[in-house]
Amino acid sequence: MSDLHVTPDSRPLGKSGILVSPVAWGMWRFAGNSEHEGRALIDAAFEAGVTLFDTADIYGFDGSGGFGDAETLLGRIFAASPGLRDRMVLTTKGGITPPVPYDSSRDYLMAALDASLERMQVEQVDLYQIHRPDILTHPHEVARTLEDMVTSGKVRSIGVSNYTPAQTATLASFLTNVPIATQQPEFSPLFLDPMTNGLFDQAIVNDIAVLAWSPLGGGRIAKPTTPHETAVADALDAVAAKFGVSRSIATYSWIMAHPARVIPIVGTQNAGRIAELRDVFKVSWSRDDWYAVLTAARGEPLP
Repeated sequence: MSDLHVTPDSRPLGKSGILVSPVAWGMWRFAGNSEHEGRALIDAAFEAGVTLFDTADIYGFDGSGGFGDAETLLGRIFAASPGLRDRMVLTTKGGITPPVPYDSSRDYLMAALDASLERMQVEQVDLYQIHRPDILTHPHEVARTLEDMVTSGKVRSIGVSNYTPAQTATLASFLTNVPIATQQPEFSPLFLDPMTNGLFDQAIVNDIAVLAWSPLGGGRIAKPTTPHETAVADALDAVAAKFGVSRSIATYSWIMAHPARVIPIVGTQNAGRIAELRDVFKVSWSRDDWYAVLTAARGEPLP
């Protein structure tokens, strides 16, 4: 019986026509670095084979300030290094509006996109995602807004983040010219919902790329504190030891082995840990080992 193995080959970002690396690097904690430090992290990601870079307008927000700081830092780095932006597939998100929770109205999203472009000092992003669903905006309005973003030339493709499968299907029903390219849910061995609530199945059927945030369970896989988390870590360690990789790398590869071809968004701000991402392609999963992690993750035997 063949093992499950992921190659470093680029893959399509859904139906967008854009090719991306099988691992993404995220900028949730990017703000606060110096320009020199930020550029070093980006270079480390390039060296590890990453081409997909994920940010959002809210990254940097600390509860009272910092909104847009990650994008602003990235813009300064772009300004200092002409041509750097062209080496990456750049994605950002909008729609979270502190202190108001969410706003996906046309006026807000159009203004948010322009603000993101200005902060990053770019004319276009490769992917723009709605960060969280705004219950009070009709999906028809959201669809028209997203399509107009693409028509304007400011956005190449569109996606959603933290949408349920039903919300995704509803939005897709109102899109006429541009497909949903991506869905960005939380997913890790400690958060399995997308595997069981139909999201992965929907992504496979509709050729939607899945970008998984918090693939290490918010750090709990690296530093387990409960019996459940320890059991998951032990199951991952068994494979990590077999291939001489870290537990984090084994976790990313476990995620990537799913047939939905999930792309983990790695959020480490440590250049050495970014460099380890090449090790993810050393790992092959037997079905026994993969299901052993799933069994530990479920906390009960498989049916």
